[in-house]
Amino acid sequence: MTDRIRQLLNHLPKLDRNMSAETWQQVPLAPPDSIFKLTAAYKADSFEKKINLGVGAYRDDNDKPWVLPVVQKASELILKDTSLDHEYLPITGLASFTSAAAKLILGAASPAIQENRTVSVQTISGTGANHLGALFLSRFYKWGGTPKVYLSKPTWANHQAIFKNVGIEPVDYPYYDPKTIGLDFNGLIGALQNAPNRSVFLLHACAHNPTGVDPTEEQWKAIADVMLAKNHYAFFDCAYQGFASGDLDRDAWAVRHFVNKGVALLVCQSFAKNAGLYGERVGALHVVSTTKETADRVRSQLSVLQRSEISNPPTYGARVVSLILNDAGLFEEWKEDIKTMAGRIIEMRRELYRLLTEELRTPGNWEHIVNQIGMFSFTGINEGQSRRLVEEEHIYLTGNGRISMAGLNTKNIAYFAEKLDKVVRN
Repeated sequence: MTDRIRQLLNHLPKLDRNMSAETWQQVPLAPPDSIFKLTAAYKADSFEKKINLGVGAYRDDNDKPWVLPVVQKASELILKDTSLDHEYLPITGLASFTSAAAKLILGAASPAIQENRTVSVQTISGTGANHLGALFLSRFYKWGGTPKVYLSKPTWANHQAIFKNVGIEPVDYPYYDPKTIGLDFNGLIGALQNAPNRSVFLLHACAHNPTGVDPTEEQWKAIADVMLAKNHYAFFDCAYQGFASGDLDRDAWAVRHFVNKGVALLVCQSFAKNAGLYGERVGALHVVSTTKETADRVRSQLSVLQRSEISNPPTYGARVVSLILNDAGLFEEWKEDIKTMAGRIIEMRRELYRLLTEELRTPGNWEHIVNQIGMFSFTGINEGQSRRLVEEEHIYLTGNGRISMAGLNTKNIAYFAEKLDKVVRN
């Protein structure tokens, strides 16, 4: 038998020594994610007064993660419910969660819901919703040429990667005006008007990340009018409903207006921020169709795409949010918890503005601090000033001057204001 095996091996073609089995030695080393790298540097810093203003997660006034009381209550109810099991959810998710989530963002009286033409799929938080929405467009959108998506300049960094990974080319559109530290509304409208008909525009529903600069309701109306005239498609990303202003309905205004006007759209929804469920990855994708028949077609294809990637979404976080959204008492408690988070951030904005303008008299106009909305604020400082804050003052923020207002509290805000004033002056 041994001789026979040797004979067979001798008959095999000689293999090139360079054609060995793949061992991945040529794979390039990717750079670390900038936010997680920043967080790691913060954790390694032993300086007593260090401040982390990079990560987009809520902290209480003691700089601690906050488990919402209503989430704690819902979790306890789930643990005590002996009827629950660990079976798979349907491919599109927990129906009681997705239907309630759709009503939350679109409004219970929305014609898109009343006419059964909204498709809702549970996703791996907002990131998963963005991915599934982008993947669906990459397969089924009737592109007039090279698939492109228009992203605000700047936008959440992950948007670029998400669309590139499904073969859609990101293109910047004007949004932030560094001269005014506000919205470049004329540039935005010009981009909408000059883009080819039926272009896809990604819009932040509220609390724009990273700038904290949102259009006014009148500006949203003008944006919707141009979108309609040009037959553009609105790809809404909504990660901060309720967290921006403290009012769930107010923060959903733009999306609901677009639906009522008949703008073609989908909405990516996350419960990471407004429910504090960052690690549970609770989100939803809502595609608004023109008819129920079309919605059924869309749902069938989203199911196919979801099945091939995650098979079924996870249960726990969806059950928590479903309980909160469908129980009137818990829902009211949740709204109070949201007001607590949003209110603390708004208060930090006011105090930072007061310190800079009244106590320190820091050069420049700082009204943008209180005019911006949501978790993040573009301070207006440059990359060099941001680097000095990190390297010299132990204040960790991104190079573009963006800070997470949730990282400020009554114990560290004076130190931050003092050091911000220092780098602005020198």
